[in-house]
Amino acid sequence: MLNALSDVSSVLYADLRNLRRHLRSLVATSLIQPLLYLVAFGYGLGHGVNIDGVSYLAFVIPGIIALTAFSTSYSGASAKLQVDRLFYKTFDEYLMAPVSLYSIVLGKALVGVARGLITSVAILAVGLVLSPLLIVSPLFVLVLFASCLVFSLFGVLVAFLINSHQNMNTFSNVVILPMTFLCGTFFSFSGLPAPAQAVLYVLPLTHASLCLRAAALGQPFPWWSFAALLGFGLAFFLGSMAALKKTSV
Repeated sequence: MLNALSDVSSVLYADLRNLRRHLRSLVATSLIQPLLYLVAFGYGLGHGVNIDGVSYLAFVIPGIIALTAFSTSYSGASAKLQVDRLFYKTFDEYLMAPVSLYSIVLGKALVGVARGLITSVAILAVGLVLSPLLIVSPLFVLVLFASCLVFSLFGVLVAFLINSHQNMNTFSNVVILPMTFLCGTFFSFSGLPAPAQAVLYVLPLTHASLCLRAAALGQPFPWWSFAALLGFGLAFFLGSMAALKKTSV
């Protein structure tokens, strides 16, 4: 167990040093888009609107936190990993190092978790000022951490599978961008037809949004959604392991 933790920390250490050097710029750039969403949807389109018995502002803040965790964790894990693999060619050093493959996957994912938590907590702090009724419980913290980990593992998997920057941009436009707006971050599923709801439940961000919103607003917690979110994380981890084994052969 101690050896495994040592291997993970060894992989994580270099990325954390890079994160520390660029921490201010990371926070500043990562906050721009969520804050724009908060102003445009929370104060603009949703002014005076109530959803599920709460103000739209209180409704949308947990969704924006889920979106922030998703985008920052995913990009934080995938972008640098792909650059190291395809441009600098430094990722091969990990394959030659005496560390296990799962340590590489977890180490690369945890830097995305760190980035996601930093920006999500910053958005949460703004949200608590704007809507003090939000509840930050241990369950909320657990879901936030799990969401960041799942999305980071997703980023690691995508970085292993896609072998060009152009294809990475295409994937972001085709998959990541639609998830941003269609996974319940800005609206309630109650008004959608059943087939549309079924499609959206296949996406991991949907379950993160539902769980974070329920925990933050004190609503009945959807444990089945949390189980689905963890299932996505396990699938992404196993997929990353398979892709890394194929790379290391």
